Amino acid sequence: MSKNIKTPFGRITSEVSLIPIYYLLFIYGFIYILPYGKNFVGVSWFDWFRGEDGPLEWLQFIEYLISSLLAFVIYLRQKRKKGIKSLLWLLIAFLTLVIAGEEISWGERLTGIGISTISDLNVQGETNFHNLPFFHNYLLDPVFEVSCIFLGWFGWRKFKNIDAIPAKEMSLYFLFVALFYFYFDISWASTTEQIRNDQEIFEFLLSTGIFLHCLKNFKKLK
Repeated sequence: MSKNIKTPFGRITSEVSLIPIYYLLFIYGFIYILPYGKNFVGVSWFDWFRGEDGPLEWLQFIEYLISSLLAFVIYLRQKRKKGIKSLLWLLIAFLTLVIAGEEISWGERLTGIGISTISDLNVQGETNFHNLPFFHNYLLDPVFEVSCIFLGWFGWRKFKNIDAIPAKEMSLYFLFVALFYFYFDISWASTTEQIRNDQEIFEFLLSTGIFLHCLKNFKKLK
């Protein structure tokens, strides 16, 4: 559905949600310069928002957990549970549950209890798998880039009849993430200093896009 946006220069027509743009403008245009963060949280508000165990990371956990529940309910309500469309919802439920667990290191951040055989190998000293050296150093960023390009562009172009794949209107939630990680990796390989790692800011877009996609399809259930 096209959206008409009024501006002082006329109308802009968009076929995608522009909320990701408004979100990034809010973060970099307002939170970035918001004063007195050190007086209240010990660091700038910007660093607090994007930091480990910050609000954005916990919001991601909540969104992935709820998305998993919604996707599982959608799967249960499917008439042909062994069909590809139904199984994709089951896959989404499983993957989002795994990601939610990874976000809080499978409860270690809540309880302080972890598995030393994993945390000793972990890049961040935590009980999760996505920060194990091989996956973290070689696979993590490409997985973000490829999956977000699929969700934000390739998927809705090639599989329009599969409702488990996000529609065109959700594109920017995923494409901004792919763009960030691509630029982050390219800057690492360039002759200039690598750009700041604002991954939590952009990963929040990914979790929000998946959450809104699941919520939209959940509301369609009769």
